[in-house]
Amino acid sequence: MVLDLLKEEFTLVELSSKYGVTSKTLQNWKHQFMENASLAFDPSKVVSAYKDEIAHLKDENDSLAKTLGKTTVERDWAVGKLKSLDLLSKKGLVESKLAHLPKARQCKLLSINRSFYIINLL
Repeated sequence: MVLDLLKEEFTLVELSSKYGVTSKTLQNWKHQFMENASLAFDPSKVVSAYKDEIAHLKDENDSLAKTLGKTTVERDWAVGKLKSLDLLSKKGLVESKLAHLPKARQCKLLSINRSFYIINLL
């Protein structure tokens, strides 16, 4: 579409009608094409930029994977320790003032029935 626009064989209105897009969209695409046209003659810039971005994302991904692995091991350890607690001790761990961890989720994590927690509060 942009190449047809650059050929100037048809008017902007004719091309927008032919392709079913607005003339403003075609103008925007032409502008974007013209701004990036130099990349067609020097693709090494684009390749270099993408290689740098890929390397950065791989490093970030590796760091996140290590953090997730560590957190998983810690969680598994904590779950094992919690299993050895009796029901009343688990109930005592539920905190009502945690903004980001509702009581229902705390009960689920501690493997206690939420209704047991509520009933024993009364």
